[in-house]
Amino acid sequence: MEGKMPLIGDLFPEITVQTTHGMVNLPGDYKGKWFILFSHPADFTPVCTTEFVAFQKRLPKLKQMNCELIGLSVDQVFSHIKWDEWINENLNVEIQFPIIADTGKVADTLGLIHPGKGTNTVRATFIVDPKGVIRAMLYYPQELGRNMDEFLRMIEGFQVSDKNGVAIPANWPNNELIKDRVIIPPATDVNTAKERSKQYECYDWWFCHKKL
Repeated sequence: MEGKMPLIGDLFPEITVQTTHGMVNLPGDYKGKWFILFSHPADFTPVCTTEFVAFQKRLPKLKQMNCELIGLSVDQVFSHIKWDEWINENLNVEIQFPIIADTGKVADTLGLIHPGKGTNTVRATFIVDPKGVIRAMLYYPQELGRNMDEFLRMIEGFQVSDKNGVAIPANWPNNELIKDRVIIPPATDVNTAKERSKQYECYDWWFCHKKL
């Protein structure tokens, strides 16, 4: 993986990092769990502060889904700790997930530094499954905060898809066509295609869906 950005479907690169909760080995310390690693441009910035509060508010739900959370920026661990304290003292929110104090190694490995944006890390989000495989990568500009509820939806969608061998429609579970139903993978032979409409509700043989 050295020298190139990881892609969806790749194993998350093995890295040992300093965090506000001590040293962490990625992805090994999260084996058997999902985790979301997200980078932010800098500590003590307003958009990032709103994101940290939003992530923390959703941490209990993530843990119920067997998913951990870890933040990252190119700031010293002392800055992270002080910012955590500020958020707790001024916003009454205790940040309970670790934050990586990156020296630049992790940012370089994951492609988190945009050449046109100086040395700050971009708003990147990696969703990694219990086997250490990168399942999703999302990048945002510095000026736009993330929608944390989408990450909850993605984790739930991945888990449903993995368990049931189905695909997840747009805006699930509130899809405009099939609501909270899931999509059956398209048939790959003539006989299966003919049988599909007898087994499931379908718009056509290639677009069939079912209730979980």
